[in-house]
Order: sequence, then C-alpha cells, then structure tokens
Amino acid sequence: MKISIVIPIYNVEQYLEQCLSSIQAQKYDDLEVICVNDGSTDDSRKILTEWATHFPQMRIIDRENGGLSAARNTGLKAAKGDYIVFIDSDDWVEPTMLSRISEEVKGEDMICFACRKSDYGATDALVPEQSDGWTYYNQHALEHRIIPFVCVWQRYYRREFLIENRLHFREGILHEDNEFTPRACLHAKSIKVIPDVLYNYRVRPGSIMTTRGLRSKESLITIGNELSELFSNENGIDKTIVYQALTQCYQMAFVNNTHEEDQYLLPLVNWQCYRRVSRTKTRHRLQYLALRISPTLFRFINQR
Repeated sequence: MKISIVIPIYNVEQYLEQCLSSIQAQKYDDLEVICVNDGSTDDSRKILTEWATHFPQMRIIDRENGGLSAARNTGLKAAKGDYIVFIDSDDWVEPTMLSRISEEVKGEDMICFACRKSDYGATDALVPEQSDGWTYYNQHALEHRIIPFVCVWQRYYRREFLIENRLHFREGILHEDNEFTPRACLHAKSIKVIPDVLYNYRVRPGSIMTTRGLRSKESLITIGNELSELFSNENGIDKTIVYQALTQCYQMAFVNNTHEEDQYLLPLVNWQCYRRVSRTKTRHRLQYLALRISPTLFRFINQR
C-alpha cells in the first residue's frame, strides 16, 4: 500500500527539519513525500533542497503563495498513493505512524487516530470504532476535545474516495478544515478509529490556528453560508449536529467585534442560511433574532 504525505510549507524554517526528520524515520518504505513550497520567503526552500539530496521519496513542488488550501490541493493533485495524509510543516509525527496505519487499513475511506498537542503534552482519549462517516460525525463533531474534531491531519484518506467525491479544500478562506471535514464525513461509507497517538501538533504564535482577525471572521461566515446551502439539499440524513456546528461559525464571527467590524461583516451573512441552521435550539433561534436586531444585543445574550 502506497502512502502519500502532503506537506504544505510556508516560512517554517525553524520547524521544518523536525517535521522531515520524523517522516524520514518511518519504518515504512512505500511512501512518497510531496512538499509544496507555497512561496516561502525564508530559508524553507533551501532546507528542502538539502533534504531532497538524501531523501529519495521526497518531491518538491514550488508555487506562488496561495494559502494553505491551495498548497494542499496542489499536493492532492500530484499524489499517487492509495492513501493520503496531510501533515502541517511545523508539526511532527511518531516513528510508527505509517507502519501502524498500514496494519489497520482494510479499504476504509478514512482512518482516524489520536494526536498530541504540544503545549498540553496531552491527547484526546479515542475509543476504537468502525462506522459510516455521518454516524461518526454526529457522535463526535461537537465533543469538547484537546484537538478540534475538524483538523484534517488526524486522519488518513483513501485517495480514490477523495477523487470520486470531488473532495478538495476551499481556497481563499481560513478555517478550511471546518469546511472540508463535514463534507468528507458526509460521503465516507466506512471509517475506522484507532486510539494510537501518531501525530504531534505544535502550537506556535502567528500560526493560522492562533491568529484571528477580520479575515478569520469573514471566512467563518463564508463557511456558514456555503455549507448551509449544501446540507439543506441533502435528504435522508440527520442535520441537527452539522446545523449546530454551522450556528457556531456564525456566532464566532461576531464575538468581541468593533463597530466597524460589525458593519463590514453583517452584509456578508446569508440570513436565510443562518436562520435555517439556528432552528435546532431555542437559544440559537434567540441569538439569531438578536443579531438581526443588533450585534450588541447578540453579544449580551451570548454572554448570559
């Protein structure tokens, strides 16, 4: 079984060698490592060049800076493996990651595993299970976790599954994992969860996960609008959990805003979409109505 590792890279010279070292240390030979240099301006490209001389499974793809989603999509298109895993270039993996997964794979669309958060030194305790994707999503999407449920690097994906369902990353936004993961779970017919800790997630200042701003809030609204439209046209599934998750997207876009931010963001909301997803809880309906009247009233209700 061939495994493709896709690593988007942008200005991570301080962390890149640890990431690559952890992959080179794998006790598994049937792999390809696709390093997508997303227009780095530091020494990341130089480090990649040096590593390529003694890491034959490694391939470098250079592209103009287009963001994390675009870099992942570039790697996804180039991948040839039976399974694909996405690794962020400031993170690192356990030496048994590939061999452990290869032991477990029996043709599932997705294989899920545990991760360690570097600033906690702790993990989410996962319970082994097998199910379809939508059952898996509804059971776990809103759980309080050390590692957010949506993070794509805590799963392996069968490449043909991604291709058949046209699953790629929405470009031009932040929080792309929030947009990708519900769609992947919707289409997955088979998922396996194993409890092994195989991935180390580094929390660092300035990363996308730790940086918030107007673009972040705009992206959350975009995700709410687009996924609401998508799931409203899906029949025969329970939408309660995904609608609650999308309600949270809208809500997070209006927490601790300035007046100027509110005025910029309000016209971006598709109010029909927001109204649709807010129906699952009385509190969410009240918050929706409050935001339509005034963001200040919304924040007052939201804090109570």
